[in-house]
Amino acid sequence: MGRDLSALFDPVSVAVVGASDDPAKYGHAIAVQALRANGRRPVHLVNRRGGTILGRTAAPSLGAIGEPVDLAVVAVPASGFEDAVDEALRCGARAIVAITAGFAETGTAGRARQHAVAERVRAAGAVMVGPNCLGIADNTTDLFLASDTFTPGGIALLSQSGNLALELQLRFRPHGLGFSRFVSLGNQADVTLVDLLADCARHDGTRAIAVYAEDFADGRAFAEAAAAAGKPVVLLTAGRGDASARSAQSHTGALTTSADVVTAACRDAGVDLVATPRELTVVLAASAGGRRAAGRRVAVLTDGGGHGAVAADAVETAGLAVPELLPPTREKLRAALWEQSAVANPVDLAGMGEQNPGSYADTVAALLAAEEADAVLMTGYFGGYAAADGGLGGGGTALAHGEREAARLIADRHRATAKPLVVQSMYPESPSCRTLAAAGIPVFAATEDAARALAAAGPGASATGIAPLPQPATPLAATGYLQTRAALEAAGLPFPAAREVHDETELLAATEEFTGPYVLKALHLLHKSDAGGVALGLAGPAELLAAFREMRARLGAPAYSVEAMADLTDGIELIVGVNRDPRFGPVAMIGLGGVLAEALHDVTFALAPVTADRAERLLRGLRTAALLDGVRGRPAVDVAAAAAAVETITTYAAAHPELAEIEVNPLLVRPHGVLALDSRAVLA
Repeated sequence: MGRDLSALFDPVSVAVVGASDDPAKYGHAIAVQALRANGRRPVHLVNRRGGTILGRTAAPSLGAIGEPVDLAVVAVPASGFEDAVDEALRCGARAIVAITAGFAETGTAGRARQHAVAERVRAAGAVMVGPNCLGIADNTTDLFLASDTFTPGGIALLSQSGNLALELQLRFRPHGLGFSRFVSLGNQADVTLVDLLADCARHDGTRAIAVYAEDFADGRAFAEAAAAAGKPVVLLTAGRGDASARSAQSHTGALTTSADVVTAACRDAGVDLVATPRELTVVLAASAGGRRAAGRRVAVLTDGGGHGAVAADAVETAGLAVPELLPPTREKLRAALWEQSAVANPVDLAGMGEQNPGSYADTVAALLAAEEADAVLMTGYFGGYAAADGGLGGGGTALAHGEREAARLIADRHRATAKPLVVQSMYPESPSCRTLAAAGIPVFAATEDAARALAAAGPGASATGIAPLPQPATPLAATGYLQTRAALEAAGLPFPAAREVHDETELLAATEEFTGPYVLKALHLLHKSDAGGVALGLAGPAELLAAFREMRARLGAPAYSVEAMADLTDGIELIVGVNRDPRFGPVAMIGLGGVLAEALHDVTFALAPVTADRAERLLRGLRTAALLDGVRGRPAVDVAAAAAAVETITTYAAAHPELAEIEVNPLLVRPHGVLALDSRAVLA
């Protein structure tokens, strides 16, 4: 069910501690906004000097109010913060919005103070946002406890940046978007991003959740909450390009970055990950109508060849397709348009819009009805005729009037279909385009924004959800090569026959247990191949003995592994590893492996554990996936067995939190079955 945040968003009464008449103080801005509630609830202003604030009598303390306070906003200097919070709790406060800064962000001592206050708040059964936050607002309950006013709407914004909220306010306006709630996250000493996300998911007034986060704290819990939200969640985050905190002693560690982890978590949770406030706005505008395309095929309508070509490229860059229209659709378009119009896709009116603005509406209707199109993008000059006319009402030129009428017809056709329609216009603020926007048709000035909106409204990759972590298993006592190999083999992963040897007598004894060809590995090296600690294809005991003597003289390893050499003829080498991210927990990496794993860098990521079904979809999504089905006369390999091996490895890793990294490389996938040829593990 999640934490009860009702006192935070719909309190019975509010007190602003630190309210001020001084416009330079934050307590002034909060008090001004709090009083906008129009009598929805009692609002008390508190200032230790008493007197009047904003023309109202101010209490010198919370206790002096003489009645319980449900929510207290604390905007006092850091030296008085703890006392103010303690007094609020004594006066019955169930929620605290802590504006005051100077805690965890200042270092160890501030973090300790913050932790102690949060403990007292929780012990009292209350909740606290902040400290070091900019306030909250809920337009659905007339709660205004931030310094700025937010246009009402259906978007809940949970943000670590106040200025970003102001920018989004400006960007939302042309698209008719507004806010149901705004929460400045602050230091998240008590109420966390996950708590707020879960509460907004339950909030009837919120249809979509926008998040700006620089630090997830518990990233896995965020992904789980987003996956369970049942509403669009759009994430803008910073710092994804830095390498994650990891030991990087394996290929898995070296190839895994924060960007990979966040991207994988968002994909698994069904979160739209964006890079800029502009892109966040585009995605939210696309989701406003609740329409999803059934497929990825887009019909492009233009009134100029250049706009059409650019739009087609942008659509394909966004991961969508611009297929040629089928003959019945082309015939329908030829009957409605003139001879020079192009009807293949993109569909180019080629100037007919200037002769008959109604041709825009006729063509949109035909494309929305086309079975080979899942969505429509109209791009170019539409909107310019009415804009050039100055947006006159009932008069103006016939061309402007015709365009405004076409906009009304397009809006009607759009309402009659479930397919997404997106518009790019050189004149997005024109009366015609405003008619489209008012009908729920996203209108953009930039072609790339229109294409991104269609991608957001497309079917996308279905969210898989976040697989639960298994119960922790008995920790590994040692993570040497043979110990790791034995542990994975016990978990169900097949390996070739092997024996540990220390001298020539043991070496020759191994050859009596299984036949060659053989592999010899030095056991004291993490990256054995790189240091010349692996010898392959040793035909018999004599070659094995010679390789052992040479390797021991060169490397001086105390122990070696003699193994049966696998037949590599028809196999594909994969890499399967798990790296434990400090925020998201175990993260799996799957890709083309062997000694060229880092050079090829054909890998994909997912939160671990990864089920076999999910693993097969990830393998099929690799750039080199065609190799799995056989090329140039080679047979197809056993992808189902590879996927089962991925599940075994990632489930084992997820059950062992003491491991920073574990890796199987290569995992040889053959036409029938798999063999793990090498493994390594690193303790946290």
